[in-house]
Amino acid sequence: MLNVCDLSTDGCFTLGAAVGTIVALAGYPWLSIPAAMLAGSLSGFITATLQMRMGVQSLLAGIVVNTGLYSVNMMITGNKAALNMSKSTTVFTLAKDLLKDTPFAKQYILLVSLVFVVVVVVFLCFFLRTKLGLAIRATGSNADMVRSSSINPTFTTTVGLCVSGSITALSGCLMAQQQKNFDINMGQGLVTVALASLLIGGVFVSKYRPIPLRAAGAVLGAIIFRIVYALALRLDMPAYMLKLVSAVIVVLAISGPYLRQQLPMMWRRWKNAREGRHAA
Repeated sequence: MLNVCDLSTDGCFTLGAAVGTIVALAGYPWLSIPAAMLAGSLSGFITATLQMRMGVQSLLAGIVVNTGLYSVNMMITGNKAALNMSKSTTVFTLAKDLLKDTPFAKQYILLVSLVFVVVVVVFLCFFLRTKLGLAIRATGSNADMVRSSSINPTFTTTVGLCVSGSITALSGCLMAQQQKNFDINMGQGLVTVALASLLIGGVFVSKYRPIPLRAAGAVLGAIIFRIVYALALRLDMPAYMLKLVSAVIVVLAISGPYLRQQLPMMWRRWKNAREGRHAA
């Protein structure tokens, strides 16, 4: 929506996982959620500062922040590349204990994940309809128009990146607690996953649709992407091939709408060429 390239997603995801893991290991699983989101918003703030106040291009700013976050994440975990939470209380173990006498006892992971997804989607739907949310959307469409309307695009871009960073870090925190394991490389390639999810969702829900449908489309795209991943694993595909699968999915998602528009013209060309051969 902001029309900027933020490649700090990989590091921000791992940052949320690192902060959430440390806080959960300290015995405060619920506190790990806001702590991870605060760390993610700080990452977004730094990225926005580099872009808007220091003249660094958005693409380069994301790369710089992502590179620096590797060292920051190692410092947070005490120079440990992996942490184990198998004996620690997490958000998911708390939910498991809470639902142990209910019909949802075995689906506690899915239920917790669904609750957080719904909360994030509802928050975005309401936030992007506020004056600030409309200003953020307008900044991505036409920053000059926003500036002429006495709205500071630096402020709106900063808020937008802070919000996106906090949600990214929340995802990393939940992933680490669900797996009960933290790895310094767990966010590697997440930009590709996020891009593929958004593009796949855009195939089903146009960008001109209302915000709730667009948010639901992004969630649907993420689910479809993971289903394709699961099918690749079911086919006994080697682990090193999964990156290629991700790349192919992204290419298909990007080129799909274009090829769909070009299909009638390609069909006419093929048909005319075929008729020409028969006439000859």
